[in-house]
Amino acid sequence: MSRPIEDFALIGDHQTAALIGRDGSLDWLCLPRFDSAACFAALLGDEENGHWRIAPKDAAACTRRAYRGDSLVLDSEWDTAEGSVRVTDFMPQRDRAPDVVRIVEGLKGSVTVRSTLRLRFDYGSVVPWMRKVDGHRVAVAGPDSVWLRSEPEVRTWGHDFGTYSEFTVEEGQKVAFVLTWHPSHEPRPPVVDPYESLRHCLEDWHAWSSRCQYDGPYRDAVMRSLITLKALTYAPTGGIVAAPTTSLPEEIGGVRNWDYRYCWLRDATLTLGALLMAGYLEEAEAWRDWLLRAVAGSAADLQIVYGLAGERRLPEYEVPWLSGYEGSAPVRIGNEAVEQLQLDVYGEVIDSLALAHRSGLTTRPPGWNLQLSLLEFLREKWREPDQGLWEVRGPGRHFVYSKVMVWVAADRAVRALEENPELRGDPERWRQLRDEVHREVCEKGYDPQRNTFTQSYGSTELDASLLLIPHTGFLPPDDPRVIGTIDAVRADLTHHGLLRRYTSDQKEIDGLPGTEGTFLVCSFWLVDALHMTGRTKEACELFEHLISLRNDVGLLAEEYDPVSGRQLGNFPQAFSHIGLVNTALALFGEEAEK
Repeated sequence: MSRPIEDFALIGDHQTAALIGRDGSLDWLCLPRFDSAACFAALLGDEENGHWRIAPKDAAACTRRAYRGDSLVLDSEWDTAEGSVRVTDFMPQRDRAPDVVRIVEGLKGSVTVRSTLRLRFDYGSVVPWMRKVDGHRVAVAGPDSVWLRSEPEVRTWGHDFGTYSEFTVEEGQKVAFVLTWHPSHEPRPPVVDPYESLRHCLEDWHAWSSRCQYDGPYRDAVMRSLITLKALTYAPTGGIVAAPTTSLPEEIGGVRNWDYRYCWLRDATLTLGALLMAGYLEEAEAWRDWLLRAVAGSAADLQIVYGLAGERRLPEYEVPWLSGYEGSAPVRIGNEAVEQLQLDVYGEVIDSLALAHRSGLTTRPPGWNLQLSLLEFLREKWREPDQGLWEVRGPGRHFVYSKVMVWVAADRAVRALEENPELRGDPERWRQLRDEVHREVCEKGYDPQRNTFTQSYGSTELDASLLLIPHTGFLPPDDPRVIGTIDAVRADLTHHGLLRRYTSDQKEIDGLPGTEGTFLVCSFWLVDALHMTGRTKEACELFEHLISLRNDVGLLAEEYDPVSGRQLGNFPQAFSHIGLVNTALALFGEEAEK
């Protein structure tokens, strides 16, 4: 049986990330990048697919654990009959090679600790050769090489394709393990000092966290979400991955398992808003610049998702040797949603660039020409059906949210030209498009009998994305159609107090069997919508409930099953944490400024 998703904590170095369970087992890590093949893949299989556990001998889950202050340094402590011990896990910001550092410290008594390392390259399929060189254990297979050492050196042996260490620590004693990856054809990278690395890592995180401009209620939750977003940022390019994992299921035992280790344009505006409002202008600018580079080229070639550096080819395939999380097969690598038409992303890109401009970020020369190109494409294509915000794998539809985001694209262009007459372009051209789209959405995407907008033209189904209509400015929050839509979505899509994305009869819509959990970001959108329409007390109550769903170290997956009380989907999920930050700032930002 796999560990519950919420049992995991995250460490990372801004280029990749690892998941460590409450029992001290590192069960997921891709090296050297987020989207590289995993060398620890027990998360999606079993221990033979790669894991690294450090814990007191014969102990189970840790007694307590927490991040050290506003950092990504994880402390896990065990109390045993013989004494207490702490394991500190982190990944220092790399100079050249990625390192995982695990420091064992005796707190009380005398505790025997065991390290069990099973390296398995290529998503758990390749067992490397292991040899000993100058006190180090060296694993090599194909392009990958990993070095393991301990300071001080402890008794280590190999058995059954694993590497074991066992030692005793007394109060005040420390043993540090360092695991370093590098390409097998290159020489071993310089050795890092684990204790100096820890000091620098804490200093770097605390300096970064101190830049946060939010100091209102739930600051700890907001800060942890911002740290998570920073951890999901690929530092060399500024791209932010949706999650560091692939194929964690939306339904235990189901097939709704996707690879989220890439950068989605749909996250652009909401991510920028969160970073800008919290005071992280450098990160916002880096994300904006990644966006400009990724979408450069023909507007007809715009994708909904790109690789960490803007790569466009993300072929999807299945990994048959991994059984999947709790048997949730298949395990997928890559994401064929890259080939879908989603009209909403054009609006999201243009809205992001408009937000960046209004917030004072340095203007980039290609920005306006790019927007004009995207608008021309939309003018020709906006009447076509698409796959929508949720990337359905069923037939295309005229999704209302997609059309609303076309309106957003035209609206932001009109505003830009009105505010900056020197820009090239015809505001009347885009004003006509804006008005035409608005008129059609209100005629074909609105059900007057139920007083609600619908998921798509001619449908009776609802969709949580409709809650974003007042946020975009398409209609004001006090419009009766907006209020009716919020009430209808809340009535039809609420499941044990939280929101689903759309109806429970999902196969007809998305072409896939099975169901899924409630979508956490959708519940944050409901909080925002309630607040915007004057129901702030209800909004705060729902926000507090959502905050309570985080795991013990403050992390959220994509979805939540309120019946079993379990997190579902890829973890931790950027969209969920973006929702938390934006909602907290919307609810309490003004209060914090007083």
